[in-house]
Amino acid sequence: MAGAGASGREKRATAARLKAALSGGGESGAAAELQALLERALAPAPAPGGGEAAAEALEWCRCLLSGGEPWEGFVQAVRAYDPATLCGLVWTANFVAYRCRTCGISPCMSLCAECFHQGEHAGHDYNMFRSQAGGACDCGDGNVMREAGFCKRHRMKSSSNVPCVPKDLLMMSELVLPQFIFSLIQYLREGYNEPALDLPSEKDLHRILQMLEPHVSFLEDLTKMGGAMRSVLTQVLTNQQFYKDLSSGVGENACAKKSHEKYLIALKGSGLAFPEDKLACGMQEQASGTSTLAIQGLAGTTTSGQGESSDEEDQDGSQGVGKRKRVKLSSSTKDQSIMDVLKHKCFLEELLFWTIKYEFPQKMVTFLLNMLPDQDYKIAFTKTFVQHYAFIMKTLKKSHESDTMSNRIVHISVQLFSNEELARQVTEECQLLDIMVTVLLYMMESCLIKSELQDEENSLHVVVNCGEALLKNNTYWPLVSDFINILSHQSVAKKFLEDHSLLVTWMNFVSFFQGMNLNKRELNEHVEFESQTYYAAFAAELEACAQPMWGLLSHCKVRETQEYTRNVVRYCLEALQDWFDAINFVDEPAPNQVTFHLPLHRYYAMFLSKAVKCQELDLDSILPDQEMLMKLMIHPLQIQASLSEIHSNMWVRNGLQIKGQAMTYVQSHFCNSMIDPDIYLLQVCASRLDPDYFISSVFERFKVVDLLTMASQHQNTVLDSEHERSMLEGALTFLVILLSLRLHLGMTDDEILRAEMVAQLCMNDRTHSSLLDLIPENPNPKSGIVPGSLSFESMLSAVADFKAPVFEPGGSMQQGMYTPKADIWDKEFDPVMVILRTVYRRDVQSAMDRYTAFLKQSGKFHGNPWPPYKKRTPLHPSYKGLMKLLHCKTLHIVLFTLLYKILMDHQNLSEHVLCMVLYLIELGLEDSPEQESDEEDSVGEHERCHDSWFPSSNLVSNMRHFINYVRVRVPETAPEVKREPPASTSSDGLASSQSPRRSKSLQRENSGTAQVFSLVAERRKKFQEIINRNSSEASQVVRPKTSMKWSAPGATPQLTTAILEIKESILSLLIKLHHKLSGKQNSYYPPWFDDMEVLIQPEIPKYSHGDGMTAVERILLKAAVQSRLNKRIIEEICRKVTPPVPPKKISPAEKKTLDKEERRQKARERQQKLLAEFASRQKSFMETAMDVELPDADIAMEIATSEQHISEAVYDCVICGQSGPSTEDRPTGLVVLLQASSVLGQCRNSTEPKKLPTSEEEQIYPSDTCAAVHDVRLTTLQRYFKDSSCLQAVSIGWEGGVYVQTCGHTLHIDCHKSYMESLRNDQVLQGFSVDKGEFTCPLCRQFANSVLPCYPGNNVERSLLQCHSNKSMQDLIKEVEELQEQLGTFPVSISSETNLSKEMESVMKDIKSTTQKKYTDYSKTPGSPDNDFLFMYSVARTNLELELVHRGGNLCLGGASTAGKRSCLNQLFHVLAMHMRLYSIDSAYNPWRKLTQLMQDRNSQMSSEELPEVPVLYRDVSSLLLIQILTMPQPLCKEHFTCIVKVLFTLLYTQALAAFSVKCSAEDRVAWENSGALKKNTSNGEKPWEVLLSHVISELSKGKMFEEGETEELAMVSSSVWSPDSIEGYLQQFCLPFLRITCLLQHHLFGGELPSCQEDEEFTVLANCLGLLPSSFQSPHQFTSASCLDWPVPAFNMISQWCLELASFADRHAEQVKVLLVQEPKWDLPCLLQLPENYNTIFQYYHRKTCTVCTKVPKDPAVCLVCGTFVCLKGLCCKQQSYCECVLHSQNCGAGTGIFLLINASVIIIIRGHRFCLWGSVYLDAHGEEDRDLRRGKPLYICKERYKVLEQQWVSHTFDHINKRWGPHYNGL
Repeated sequence: MAGAGASGREKRATAARLKAALSGGGESGAAAELQALLERALAPAPAPGGGEAAAEALEWCRCLLSGGEPWEGFVQAVRAYDPATLCGLVWTANFVAYRCRTCGISPCMSLCAECFHQGEHAGHDYNMFRSQAGGACDCGDGNVMREAGFCKRHRMKSSSNVPCVPKDLLMMSELVLPQFIFSLIQYLREGYNEPALDLPSEKDLHRILQMLEPHVSFLEDLTKMGGAMRSVLTQVLTNQQFYKDLSSGVGENACAKKSHEKYLIALKGSGLAFPEDKLACGMQEQASGTSTLAIQGLAGTTTSGQGESSDEEDQDGSQGVGKRKRVKLSSSTKDQSIMDVLKHKCFLEELLFWTIKYEFPQKMVTFLLNMLPDQDYKIAFTKTFVQHYAFIMKTLKKSHESDTMSNRIVHISVQLFSNEELARQVTEECQLLDIMVTVLLYMMESCLIKSELQDEENSLHVVVNCGEALLKNNTYWPLVSDFINILSHQSVAKKFLEDHSLLVTWMNFVSFFQGMNLNKRELNEHVEFESQTYYAAFAAELEACAQPMWGLLSHCKVRETQEYTRNVVRYCLEALQDWFDAINFVDEPAPNQVTFHLPLHRYYAMFLSKAVKCQELDLDSILPDQEMLMKLMIHPLQIQASLSEIHSNMWVRNGLQIKGQAMTYVQSHFCNSMIDPDIYLLQVCASRLDPDYFISSVFERFKVVDLLTMASQHQNTVLDSEHERSMLEGALTFLVILLSLRLHLGMTDDEILRAEMVAQLCMNDRTHSSLLDLIPENPNPKSGIVPGSLSFESMLSAVADFKAPVFEPGGSMQQGMYTPKADIWDKEFDPVMVILRTVYRRDVQSAMDRYTAFLKQSGKFHGNPWPPYKKRTPLHPSYKGLMKLLHCKTLHIVLFTLLYKILMDHQNLSEHVLCMVLYLIELGLEDSPEQESDEEDSVGEHERCHDSWFPSSNLVSNMRHFINYVRVRVPETAPEVKREPPASTSSDGLASSQSPRRSKSLQRENSGTAQVFSLVAERRKKFQEIINRNSSEASQVVRPKTSMKWSAPGATPQLTTAILEIKESILSLLIKLHHKLSGKQNSYYPPWFDDMEVLIQPEIPKYSHGDGMTAVERILLKAAVQSRLNKRIIEEICRKVTPPVPPKKISPAEKKTLDKEERRQKARERQQKLLAEFASRQKSFMETAMDVELPDADIAMEIATSEQHISEAVYDCVICGQSGPSTEDRPTGLVVLLQASSVLGQCRNSTEPKKLPTSEEEQIYPSDTCAAVHDVRLTTLQRYFKDSSCLQAVSIGWEGGVYVQTCGHTLHIDCHKSYMESLRNDQVLQGFSVDKGEFTCPLCRQFANSVLPCYPGNNVERSLLQCHSNKSMQDLIKEVEELQEQLGTFPVSISSETNLSKEMESVMKDIKSTTQKKYTDYSKTPGSPDNDFLFMYSVARTNLELELVHRGGNLCLGGASTAGKRSCLNQLFHVLAMHMRLYSIDSAYNPWRKLTQLMQDRNSQMSSEELPEVPVLYRDVSSLLLIQILTMPQPLCKEHFTCIVKVLFTLLYTQALAAFSVKCSAEDRVAWENSGALKKNTSNGEKPWEVLLSHVISELSKGKMFEEGETEELAMVSSSVWSPDSIEGYLQQFCLPFLRITCLLQHHLFGGELPSCQEDEEFTVLANCLGLLPSSFQSPHQFTSASCLDWPVPAFNMISQWCLELASFADRHAEQVKVLLVQEPKWDLPCLLQLPENYNTIFQYYHRKTCTVCTKVPKDPAVCLVCGTFVCLKGLCCKQQSYCECVLHSQNCGAGTGIFLLINASVIIIIRGHRFCLWGSVYLDAHGEEDRDLRRGKPLYICKERYKVLEQQWVSHTFDHINKRWGPHYNGL
């Protein structure tokens, strides 16, 4: 028999033999042999040889499984039996998947990209997302998604037609796999050592896992073989017999025994035990379900490892000083076995056990999940998972990598629990809910501390400690998220809601969070350490309490579910009662402490709300007694008061975090689970409690009781006076919100959504995504539209208009925004809702500003409006009691007092206070009880009323009640007069607030004169009554203690009683306020005097918007409408000409307001004057700035008029502000930015724009770019010709050319140097590097990096030299030649080092160092002067060509375009010319001679070794032009310029003819040669092109020019026949580029306008502009290009001479002759690659693409938008010499400028030199928004305008100017 180390062939043979034997079924010997073989092959190898042994074992397994057949064939065979109904593809973190809400049943549904794209989801609500924890594809699973969304592959239920699996195919698998899996488990057992106490041996674990990698991968491959193999695996994993036989450790195999022992040790070490052991200890008590809390024998079950140490800590609590002591709870829990009994019965269970033990290795998780498509496995695995749930929690708690582990747990559990059917089954069979709740409870119990709320010493309540890692790191979230997940299934939630003991346990759990993270107000010094625990607290309440609550609520929507609500409410109230008892709460909250966490209150509130809204339950049937209601309202009210305190800066010593809490509490993700339930609960309490009690509680909580006095002075014992105003505002605002908010009091879901949306839109225009984010998710989930309710989208279109994104080039990139429609502002703007929902106070202001702007714009109101009053939706009948608050005397007294105080200008009142007071009055009028009968009111009302303040509790009647006298308690120092009380006196509302104990006696003393009414005393009395009614003894004990708290501090001034004469009613106060607000006497005039109609229909639009006066008018009108008596009294008050109220007071105030108005008026006028002055200054500055930019144009005009006028250019220095000419000693310079550019090199000669490749087929090759073509040409020339001559025959700078641009501002160069010094010392500057010479223009702040010296006096010579002379062509040619000879003659003698020449040299250095060396060195001999020469004239060429590109590629537009204005070519030319003249051209080689003279044949003397010069016909004419001009003394004479152009034009024309002669076919050539020869004789002086062409052809034919490769050439040339017209067109097109460049050059050197023209006449116009047209030229129609020629020597001789050079070259290298001829240059304008319409096209191709350099899939892939190269952003893999790949590419592709699209973020980044910036995105979603980092994953579409803007900035080199946020990239991109 083959040994374990057999070769491959032997293995296969053995396998085949065994298979045959076994399938024959004959001998049992084969089975035994196989068994032995497997044991040997699979025995766990000792560590050293682990690798080879493992490979060997796997090799055996493959052979045995396939029965000796080739493995691939076996895999194919098994796959054929795959009933693929489910996809089940498993992915890990960072995988890109899709989620479609339209198709999903479970919110966790996800699809892999392939299934998504093959399903039909067009128009669905889907998004792409990056998986956080990993997941699996749900395609084909009808439990999780609707079948309509399945992809094509998984749509057909194919299981029926898959054939049956032949028995013998998988027979071997069934025998081999149990052994294989067992060996895997043995490895795991062997490898695990209980971590030592000091540190767990993570390294060992890691090693084992690496060793097992091939084994697990093998299993994974098996799962991928499809359903047939999976079912075999399932059987192996779940068969209990196999497990028993192999792993129980019974039997003689020593190895197996040892491994079983290790397994038992591991079990014990985990605090788990076999049930048998437990029984022995007698601990296995099935406790009944009455448990309240916690777990028995906690010490025994603490997780291993730190077991012993943690016990001791807990016992003596010595965890170090400063740490709060942990609390241990101990009582019998529901079922001890949940926590610490595990029994493994099959491989699957033990495999999961080890997976957990090893902290969920990714490979194992993937294998376990890959098996899920097998239904039997799914059920078995889910049950196993639930069985191990407690163990998972324990492992998670002590894990060091809890984040990773959490993700892996959720990765598994979300696949199991999202399926309702499965969840229901496990709930029924495995007590899933019990387990989850118990495990959660157990988990939280490990971090409980004693609560310090209320009664620190004796509190029995425990809360979680938010500082513990468990909460801080959200370690609990996997368990909570599973719980939320299963509660989303109705069947499971119902079980939960029916199970009373579960509800009790759950309320226990929730109560752990009740009152956590208690804040105590710091009163002395600032807290030294700001704790950040509040994040943990808010997250915990939201995730662990609120989300399960919303889950449960979603199943309580109909009448039939009433019972559930009753259960929850009942246990919630019990828990609350326990809580109040535990914290020893009686009636007063402890001062100066607040907790924002009251989840029990909120559960109670939300279930109440649901009961009334959806289940038609009677509210009173589920409300507790009055005392409980009083207790319930205390803490939520405390939070509202504390919010106000925090905003009043009373908590500043607690640091910023307390503000953070106040904001989080109202923030959009939390508000519906926190502030909304709190307010609702307060509304419920208010509707059921005594209104006077409630109102007085509010003012007492807000600490402003003492302020509510008629007296002008008072003392507040509990509040500093600087906080009084804002606390009063807070109290009134709270009352307004409480009384007008209807979120839970009867609004439908649609109305709520609308109100939320309007509130958010009123604060600011919003993008679609931020709006989605800002609107609370519940009660209307935005995903999965609830049937019958409006969707988010339709509601949005009803209330808002979409503003499409706008693009100003250079402006910021805007996003698409939604803005409220006009009628929303008009009718629906609700300030109350806005105040409730603002996180920052500034948002309220912002909403008011926008409202003001709307009113101004629509002409409705022009002043400063007050918040409008919005009519409320009707109250649900259950809450009618809430309105009693508006009709209670206490509130009326407060309103009266405040109106009076405002009228009398008492301190600490504000417009906001008045606004809220009026709002409350208006609310009361809107909701008044039925109209009272007017008859019973007699005129003698005043006499009848002896009651202290108001006769009734109805606001309408109380408004007209006059109050004559009030008794107040004031400090003795107060100005109030002391006089005896007249008969009817009301006592001030606050008389005895300082000493509640004396209130009774006080009342007795004054009983004769007036009743004392005290808010606080009244409230005390009410509470006393209730408490006495409930428990007489408790109250006696507590009473004195609480009152002590409020007694005044020691030394207050004595209070005495004074009596004020008031004689006002609310109505009279309102009318006087109207006068006060308008600043006029008698300003109020009842409107019904003019128009009785107003009383019948009071809703008049006139009153809906306006300021305080409008509000007062609106209120008075409503009062009059509601009662005839009120109307009569208002009329009476208005008839008395009201005297000014207190004359002493109001006049100074009025005077003040008048003065103020006058002062304001004056200030306004002054401002106007200043602004006008400033504008005129700016205008004059703009004018002078323009002069500097265009010195030439105007002057050229002037010269035409008067030749004597000589001017010198004058420059303004923007630093020192002086203006003057630029001189040699003190030169002025232009602020310039030099940058290397490869834009020109990106021109292509195809008209079809290149697309970004999005598939393997499409690729971009750079061979057709301008840069590539020029490069090839230069290299070819250098092969055959002399180097120095080659370097003058072409231009470089197509790639890496230096572009110079200016903002047009000038400065003295010495000023600039000192400016740079100051920048260098100023270290604050970021964004540019001063050391590299970078700065921003001092005037316009444009980015720059050099200064270009202005050449002195350039206008003077120009004006002299522009005279027209009539020298002959020959003379001019001579002069040009002489000028080129005199090298040294330069107006500025170079020998003397002037400042100017130094600056010119330094700027030349800058220009050179701007680009990289490889772009300047083209010569074969490095460092040769020819290089510099070539480089310098190419700089000029680059700038001219780029300007041409900016003008759109031609000069048809004419004029000085924007590019012209910013151009500095004139100055640049001077600098270049000065340097060019340092290099002499040897006169023998001067091309000028060759162009203008016939030379004797020099070739004969040439030695054969030396390479010849470049033939003239191969030279680039534009380059020759620049060489000629730059080597002449500057400034140039216009006639010399024209002369040079004329000569060069002859050469260009000959090149055009030569190029054409090569283009046409041989027959054409013969024909043209003959026809031209005929014309040659007839033609007079003019030589038309036919003649010249014929001559060229005949001359070129002398060489071997046309012989070579005639045949294949023909194929390339288009066979279209050339007509004379088309040839003329060809020649003109050939010459145009040269003419354009020359025209631009002339324009810059000599001024003069560029003419504009049509495209078809461009040639004629330019030729005319350059002076090429003969004077005889008349009209364009018979124009031929040849008529522009002006030959310096007879044409034929010249042409012959030029052609001869080619012919002699052709003799030697015939194959190259045609290639090198100058071709017709047709370059398209440079443009970026064309992008696909849909971003997904790019994303799908590139995000998985591997990098060509490192062959890995990059973490941050990017693609270059210029050339399409795929690069790794920040990838260290592709780093070269410390440069990362993007930076490197930006240097190679764009000479330092790179434009990259980041595939995973959809944004574009720009790299410019050593800086980079995020440019933004050119892909927007359907709502016009970017999606940076693809967070939302919505489909994105190209925004053509944005892409145009990007391209525009690239071509015009303005990235530096337009984008503001640059940062250094340190080569790390």
